[in-house]
Amino acid sequence: MKEFGFDNPFRVPRVEKVVLNVGFGEAPKNPKLLDSIVEELTLIAGQKPVVTKARKAISNFGIRQGMPIGAMVTLRGARMYEFLDRFINAAVPRIRDFRGLPTRAFDGRGNYTLGIKEQMIFPEIDYDKVQKIHGMDIVMVTTTNKDNEAFALLREMGMPFRGETPVAVSTELEKGAAD
Repeated sequence: MKEFGFDNPFRVPRVEKVVLNVGFGEAPKNPKLLDSIVEELTLIAGQKPVVTKARKAISNFGIRQGMPIGAMVTLRGARMYEFLDRFINAAVPRIRDFRGLPTRAFDGRGNYTLGIKEQMIFPEIDYDKVQKIHGMDIVMVTTTNKDNEAFALLREMGMPFRGETPVAVSTELEKGAAD
């Protein structure tokens, strides 16, 4: 509240939801792999994911409209905070060659998107039961529409960012200081 001069505690940004998404283009050729992805995502999120289907037919990829091509899960409330705690404290330090999370992944509206190359960083995943290593996207949606406020929120929650302030955020802070 002091950093941004919020007078009302309801103006302080909060994390609204966390979306985990796994896109798997080989799913039409091997449906059993999609089942294993759903099972792994259930272990990671603590909630059953929804199987996503193709919106359009793409003949070059051999995909027809309505074919299952991935899985996603939206976390809110207690499950979201529990996942963020496990992600920040257990999974992020296990990322190979980790030097901090990128600060340029904010979208301009206060949301942070992060891509992970392999699901093995999560301690819930048993290495012996993994059929194929895949990545996932993690989107953290906040109640603010400003990147610098979202950055401050995630930094205070313990997200290990690379630099002190992101490039886009530091220019917004300088503009605010000039006014």
